[in-house]
Amino acid sequence: MNQRIGVGVISLGWMGRLHTRSYKALAERYPELGIGCDLVAACDPVEGTRTWAIDVAGFRRAYADYHDLLADPEVDVVSICAPNFLHHEIALAAAAAGKPFWIEKPMGVNATQSREIAQAAAAQGLATAVGFNYRHVPAIQYARRLIRDGRLGRITNCRVWFIADYASSPDGPLTWRYDRERAGAGIVGDLLSHGADLAQYLVGRISSVSAMTDTFIKERPIPIGSGGVGHSGYTVGEEKGPVGNEDWVAVLTRFEGGVVGVLEASRVSVGPRAEYVVEVYGTEGSVRWNFESLNHLDVCIGRGDGPVQGYTRVMAGPGMPDFDRFQPGAGTSMGFDDLKAVEAAKFLISVTTGEQVAPSAGDGWAAAEIDEAVVASAADGQWHEVPTVAAVTTFGR
Repeated sequence: MNQRIGVGVISLGWMGRLHTRSYKALAERYPELGIGCDLVAACDPVEGTRTWAIDVAGFRRAYADYHDLLADPEVDVVSICAPNFLHHEIALAAAAAGKPFWIEKPMGVNATQSREIAQAAAAQGLATAVGFNYRHVPAIQYARRLIRDGRLGRITNCRVWFIADYASSPDGPLTWRYDRERAGAGIVGDLLSHGADLAQYLVGRISSVSAMTDTFIKERPIPIGSGGVGHSGYTVGEEKGPVGNEDWVAVLTRFEGGVVGVLEASRVSVGPRAEYVVEVYGTEGSVRWNFESLNHLDVCIGRGDGPVQGYTRVMAGPGMPDFDRFQPGAGTSMGFDDLKAVEAAKFLISVTTGEQVAPSAGDGWAAAEIDEAVVASAADGQWHEVPTVAAVTTFGR
């Protein structure tokens, strides 16, 4: 390897463990980069997890306090995978320490926090990455190429919905995710931010929104202890507490350039498991993608004649970006973990070359401004403008 990069991962829940696997995959999947990732240090408050980090994940050491990890001179880059309410303080500390960081979304619990994170990184000249991993799906990359090449004609409208069931049971635990102060606006930051980023990546900047939100499950059982990871593994008692943020959101959008759209997200739908769908329509065709079949893209170009009209299913394959790094041919599927490996590569390319190619802290701030406008619109029933951000963004490149 031409270059060794010392990696630190803060918080080893589901996403922290996925970041760890993604760093490990880099040398095999992107050998031409000449980058070797050295798992220097992990940080987690749970002693058993710290033991796991060393004995199983392969980190050389583990800390209970993230300040110690940031002070470690062998740590060159940092993954911030802690709960949302800790993102802001950790990211500002990472920037102050001069450590490029890969942070999960939502970047902050509100637009102010996200702006401060982006500005702190920019002031230090740091490369960053934000976990908008759905951009990296080969089928999405192909759809973007069709749109940019004009194959769909003039783009008129889009529909994006991120509908999930991870919180559909009223017996699910009242974790930090349902606390407004610690998690922000619930499904707005959790899934709508993904949908909004994809819409901007494919169509252009969202300039104004009109929204409504609701919370369908008003209370949940309070968990006992801290044994859970992600959305599962918790023990709950009989006592219940109030849910403090949104379960569902729907948004009308206007884009710069005149395109219009509809966005929707839910965490409590019974039926869809992770139905994350993007549809883009133009005067000469359309595309449709569903995460539950992430290796397929439905494409319709032209109107045709007679009964033979409609979508052709395109299978992701080696002709699409990054696919052949993971699979040899169409029909053999990439998965969710692979998308994070692509993201890790883009982060470290940004770090080593100085060119911001990964979704940036500026993109995270832009998504947060959309989220904040959505929440404000849902509160007063009015259209709200989405401010532009004074930061490097990559969704329009």
